Amino acid sequence: MHRLLVAALLLIATPAQAHTGPMAGFAAGFAHPLLGLDHLLAMLAVGLWAARIGGHARWAVPLAFVAAMALGAALPVPMAEPGILASVLILGLLAFWAPRLPLWAPAAVVALFALAHGHAHGTEVPGVTAAIGFLLATAALHGLGLLLPYARWLGLGVAATGLVLAVS
Repeated sequence: MHRLLVAALLLIATPAQAHTGPMAGFAAGFAHPLLGLDHLLAMLAVGLWAARIGGHARWAVPLAFVAAMALGAALPVPMAEPGILASVLILGLLAFWAPRLPLWAPAAVVALFALAHGHAHGTEVPGVTAAIGFLLATAALHGLGLLLPYARWLGLGVAATGLVLAVS
């Protein structure tokens, strides 16, 4: 069964497509996290992980991501693309596993990855109105992740897709 799942994922996998050329403004910023599979899955995984942790993490972990993402949009972040790819795999695994950690640890993990996502968004869709757009879309994806059922198994699916993206 495991080999069948891997084969199916390899057949349906497509390269991440967030970086489609120059875009500008609120709508372009809002669309950017939705158009790239890598961004979309990582942001959903933040919500899934926060839901699995529960309690204050349901708002603190997504908030840490959004705040660090805003900062990353204005900073030079080395190795942003590998960081984004790693975020899909690692955040998916953390949503699946949901280890018991003090609240600062998941907030710090997502903030680190958010710097890379923010840098990519800020580079691809520059400007304040675009930033407002991608920050709102990110928060919406976190919220969706918080609401989805089967968060554990969806996290595993995110991680598996991250693995497929890494080898393709």
